Amino acid sequence: MSSAGEKEPPPTPTEDLKIKLTAASAVVSKAVAPAIAFVSLVFPYIVQFFQAASNTYSKLPTNAISALVGLIFCFFGGIYPTLFAAIQAAKHSGGEKLIASIKDLTNEATVIIEASKKDDEIDADGDGIADVKQIDSKTLIMRKTGVVLGKCNPEKINTAIGHLYVTWMGVVVTLKVEFARTIALALTISSSLRAPSRSYIEPTLAALIPAKYNKWVPVILDWTCKSIAMSIAWYIQTIISAFTSATFGGLKFSRSLLKLCNGQGWTFGGMLPKDHKDTSIDEIFGWMMAALGFYFQYKMGFDIPFPFNIVLWPLETAEWYIRWTITSE
Repeated sequence: MSSAGEKEPPPTPTEDLKIKLTAASAVVSKAVAPAIAFVSLVFPYIVQFFQAASNTYSKLPTNAISALVGLIFCFFGGIYPTLFAAIQAAKHSGGEKLIASIKDLTNEATVIIEASKKDDEIDADGDGIADVKQIDSKTLIMRKTGVVLGKCNPEKINTAIGHLYVTWMGVVVTLKVEFARTIALALTISSSLRAPSRSYIEPTLAALIPAKYNKWVPVILDWTCKSIAMSIAWYIQTIISAFTSATFGGLKFSRSLLKLCNGQGWTFGGMLPKDHKDTSIDEIFGWMMAALGFYFQYKMGFDIPFPFNIVLWPLETAEWYIRWTITSE
C-alpha cells in the first residue's frame, strides 16, 4: 500500500490508450443523437430534390438536354474537368448499374430512416415520454444499430456497394490515363519541392515545435509539397480544359439549338436549314459561345466565386477528391 505522499505511477501505454478511447467514445456518443436527428430531417428533402430533378430531366426533349449539357461544358468545363470526365467515364463503366445501385442504397436509407422515426415515437412504459429520450447515448447507439440491422437488406446493400466500387475503380483508371500528363507534371513538381523543403524548411520546423511532434514534420511537408504541386499542375490543366470544353460545349449547344428549332418548326424565314452541314451559322454561333464561355471562366479565375462556391461545395469537394485520388503515387 502506497503512502499518502507517494505519487501514483504513470499509466502504462495500454491503460493510456484505454483512457483516450473512453474519452473519445464519450464525445462520439454525445454527438450521435443530434447526428441521427439531423440526417433524419435532411435526407428526405435531398431525396425529393433529386427525384424532382430527375423527373424534370427525363421530360425534357433530347435536343434540349444536349443543348443544356453543351452550355454546362462551355461555361464550367474548365472548373470541374475531372468531375465531368468522371461522369463520362462512369457512363462507360456501367452507368446503368451505377444508377440502379444508387437508387437501391437510397431506398434502403429511406426505409431505415422511416423505421428510426417510428422507433423515436415508441413509449413502451406509457409515461408520456418517448423511450429514446430516456436512455443514454450508448444505449441509443445499440438501439439504432438494431433498427438498421433489422430493417436493411444486406444482400442488396452488398451488391450495390460492389457495383459502386467496381465503377469507381474503372473511373480512376480511365482518368489516370486521360490526365496522365497532368499527373506526371504534379508528381515531378512534388519531387522537386521535397528536396529543398527537407533541407531548409524541415530543420526550422523541427526547432520550433516540441521534439515529440518532430516525426510529423516530414509527413506534413510531403503533404504540403504534393498540395502545391497539384495546385500548379491542375491550374495549367484547368486552362487547357477550359478552352477545349468551351469549344466543344459551344458547338454542341449551337447544333443542338439548331435541331431544337427545326423540331419546333422555327426556321426564321428559311435562314435555318435542317442539317447543320448545310450552313455555317452553327460554327459561327458556336465559336462565339466558346469565346464567351472561356472568357467567363477566365474572369472567374477558373473557379466558382463567392457565394456560389457555398452552394456548389459538393462539386468542389468531389473535384478536389478526384484530383487527389488520381494524382496519388
